Amino acid sequence: MEKYISTPITKEIAETLTAGDYIYLTGTIYTARDAAHKRMYESLIEGKELPIEIENQTIYYMGPSPAREGRPIGSAGPTTASRMDKYAPKLLNLGLSAMIGKGKRNKEVLESIIRNKSVYLAAVGGAGALLSKCIKKSEVIAYEDLGTEAIRKLEVENFPVIVVADCKGNNLYETAIKEYCEL
Repeated sequence: MEKYISTPITKEIAETLTAGDYIYLTGTIYTARDAAHKRMYESLIEGKELPIEIENQTIYYMGPSPAREGRPIGSAGPTTASRMDKYAPKLLNLGLSAMIGKGKRNKEVLESIIRNKSVYLAAVGGAGALLSKCIKKSEVIAYEDLGTEAIRKLEVENFPVIVVADCKGNNLYETAIKEYCEL
């Protein structure tokens, strides 16, 4: 099923999403990769505040290439989500509602998605140049010293993603394999 959603993705919206849904996001999302996640995690351990309000936010695991003239961002494809698995449950427990990446997630992350009524979304790997066309604005808002791994605030329009893991426990990576094997 195709759905057009404006961010933020609230828990109520997350509950309406099912693994396999095609979603088109419009609104604000944030980027953060390995180094930014590590720094956020360390801040939390030290009792410090995060540089963004995490509740009901969407984090895209992406580090863009340099922007071409006249564009807000360069190629903007997803990175492997499992690299953030160590940090994701803590952020989900704080209210993070959606994560965008590619690839499988570990059991702890999947359980946290269910418990926190969140979702894991996949963007198509290798399509960074096409995905960048859906990004209308990009602004570094934290950890500028990390370069491409800095946290960015993005304004997106009809950004295409697929629901992989929903808050009901469905996981497209598992069900798609079973369906394929049955064929």
